[in-house]
Amino acid sequence: MAPNPGLLTAAVQVRDLVRRYDDRAVLDGVDLDIAPGEFVALLGKSGSGKSTLLRALAGLDFGVDGAGELVVPANVSVVFQDSRLLPWARVLENVVLGLGGAGERGRQSLDEVGLAGRESAWPNELSGGEQQRVALARSLVREPELLLADEPFGALDALTRLKMHVLLRKLCAAHQPAVLLVTHDVDEAIVLADRVIVLDEGKLVAEERIELAAPRSPADPGFSAVRSRLLDALGVSL
Repeated sequence: MAPNPGLLTAAVQVRDLVRRYDDRAVLDGVDLDIAPGEFVALLGKSGSGKSTLLRALAGLDFGVDGAGELVVPANVSVVFQDSRLLPWARVLENVVLGLGGAGERGRQSLDEVGLAGRESAWPNELSGGEQQRVALARSLVREPELLLADEPFGALDALTRLKMHVLLRKLCAAHQPAVLLVTHDVDEAIVLADRVIVLDEGKLVAEERIELAAPRSPADPGFSAVRSRLLDALGVSL
């Protein structure tokens, strides 16, 4: 069943969602609510169905065998692991692609991500981190009610990832979208999210509400306790 845009108390409502590939249930009866403005991180082993769930919410799984109820806002943006910038378009053109007459909004969005003055640069003139900043600007210039992020920092070095974590939390505080972040990084999930959920063999098997004060540090005993419980849910023993 395709996403059904609607006005909701929750930004996202998923009920008994099933997605099958070659008679295998990649998603097997998933139920999930995400509140407006809530930041949810989704963890799971490779093949657990994380990206399948994200594509279902984005309406990008046309023709897939499935069932269930899926309701999302009308205005949804997606950020992928690579920036997916058009190499033949300058930075500002990439940000406002499809938004006629939105040049000033695009400039403001680039300023928000720390790239003021780079409007005329070509994508290949930017570092990987800068390209992902442009991708964030492109997503948030549309003021989405739901931001879907599929491992957006997975290809970045450790220091750049830390800087992007700070930027993403700042942007989400300013724009207030509901967020679903798919990640393999347990610490990243704890640092960023209000709530972390774990998907295993197509089912949601664990949930942790993160109530640690910001900034969150892996050195905090509370952080370590949450990490330990999430690793247990992922089947990782230390």
